[in-house]
Amino acid sequence: MADAAEPPVVEGVEWVRPRPGRRAFRNDLVLALVLAAGTVASTLLYRVTGWGETTPWWATAIWIVAVPLPLAVRRRWPEVVAVTISVAFVVGGVVEIGEVLFTNIALFIAIYTVGAWSRSRRRATIVRGLIVVGMFAWLFWGLIYFATIEDHLPDLSREGAISPYLAYGLINVLTNLLYFGGAWYFGDTAYRSARSRAELEQRTTELASERERTRAQAVAIERLRIARELHDVVAHHVSVIGVQAGAARRVLAKDPEAASTALSSIESSARDAVDELHGLLGTLRGDAETGSSAVLDAALHRSADVTDAATSTSTRGIERLDELVAESSAIGLPTTLEIIGEPVPVSAVVDLSAYRIVQEALTNVRKHAGAAATSEVRVRWADQSVEVEVTNTGAVRRSRSDSAPDAASRGLGQLGMQERVAAAGGHLELGPRARGGYLVRAQFPLRRVEEVRA
Repeated sequence: MADAAEPPVVEGVEWVRPRPGRRAFRNDLVLALVLAAGTVASTLLYRVTGWGETTPWWATAIWIVAVPLPLAVRRRWPEVVAVTISVAFVVGGVVEIGEVLFTNIALFIAIYTVGAWSRSRRRATIVRGLIVVGMFAWLFWGLIYFATIEDHLPDLSREGAISPYLAYGLINVLTNLLYFGGAWYFGDTAYRSARSRAELEQRTTELASERERTRAQAVAIERLRIARELHDVVAHHVSVIGVQAGAARRVLAKDPEAASTALSSIESSARDAVDELHGLLGTLRGDAETGSSAVLDAALHRSADVTDAATSTSTRGIERLDELVAESSAIGLPTTLEIIGEPVPVSAVVDLSAYRIVQEALTNVRKHAGAAATSEVRVRWADQSVEVEVTNTGAVRRSRSDSAPDAASRGLGQLGMQERVAAAGGHLELGPRARGGYLVRAQFPLRRVEEVRA
């Protein structure tokens, strides 16, 4: 008997169990008809034994209609059905219809249904309480009344610790306590189970929605990561190639050896660019082949600070800054590297981000600082952080991006720097220096590889 769509469970608000579907109502109709048929058969058998044979047939027919048949709508109007069956049950007992099997089952189901399907817990408690109190009042009235009828009493001549009539009364009270207590308990249990099921379905739906949101965020983060990588790789290598191509063009006729060196540098830079782009495209191709769930897992893994070096699309890191500095010097931008402190292994996110920030800063120096500029790269290792700093002595070209404070007005390179530092939980400082030139300083929290993996 499947319920209809469960309403949301709101803290502090009474949950209302929804109406069941059509199939459940059909089942209730079948149940009512079966109990009615059982009541007819049971009544006939009781009449054969002589019990209830003085009751008119029309009264028995009303009894059969009034007790089991209302169960056909028990889950639509549970309180009305329970009160109707209770009243009919008492009336039938007073006029001695003579059937106590199937009608007792019908009354039990009616009281149970109030607890399981009532749309108000307060109303359910009141209705069941009134029914139980009324039934026990009728029971005690019957015990007192029949105490005056000698033929109805048990054998009072028997001796024992308690009188036979007291034992008879206690048996009736105990039986009714179990009967009504069971109907009450199982009804409340069914209601609590339905509520728990609704809460579980609601949490499942919320978790599914949250997973979809996480999936979309992870994909967006992955796209930003790849966009940053593409920008840094292309900007750096194209800049190097442009500078070397210009140098080769100027000295081609005068100094073929210098031109050859410049062309060799162009070739090397082009190969490096192709290798890094190949790594990025290989990552994209691998994600496409492994499916959407693998894309999500990969994106989440790569966006976390615990990313292993093996999962990165690049082998560039702080240890290779000397190659970057040497390349910068070789193409006409005098650059020095200074390392302060004792280097330690760090997470791949910090390692690659530091390298890319230095790479982008040197690229910007070549593009904007002028031919006479020089540059200095410093790496400072501290107990709790690692800091990379790139300064230059060139002219600063003031632009809207230099004066506007918001990140949206900056170039893609600086925006990429900010995103990299933010992803690693660090701090970025960039802008013109008071004594001339430009400063880029990125500080990352120092999380050693051993601590991350632990």
